Amino acid sequence: MNIKAHHRREERYEGMQLVYGTDEAAKEAILAAIEAVKEEMKIGPKVYENCDSRQPEKCAIYMEFEDEYDREGGEFFERVMRRLNIPCCG
Repeated sequence: MNIKAHHRREERYEGMQLVYGTDEAAKEAILAAIEAVKEEMKIGPKVYENCDSRQPEKCAIYMEFEDEYDREGGEFFERVMRRLNIPCCG
């Protein structure tokens, strides 16, 4: 699987984009990892997919935490990345 992770943080917002392109197995692995971590941590971000048939290489799953007072989003994203064997993100 070739998944690229991109992280963004602002004051009380934290988000991560996991780009899987045209790899449907990677997409399913991402969704499974998110669900497993949601169950472990008993929290969950907003999750949505962005895929345009004109640019399938840019297909991605987005995760967002808004009003991130407790800063649990970072741990959530790290656990998802570990499950997917992603060493770091940009």
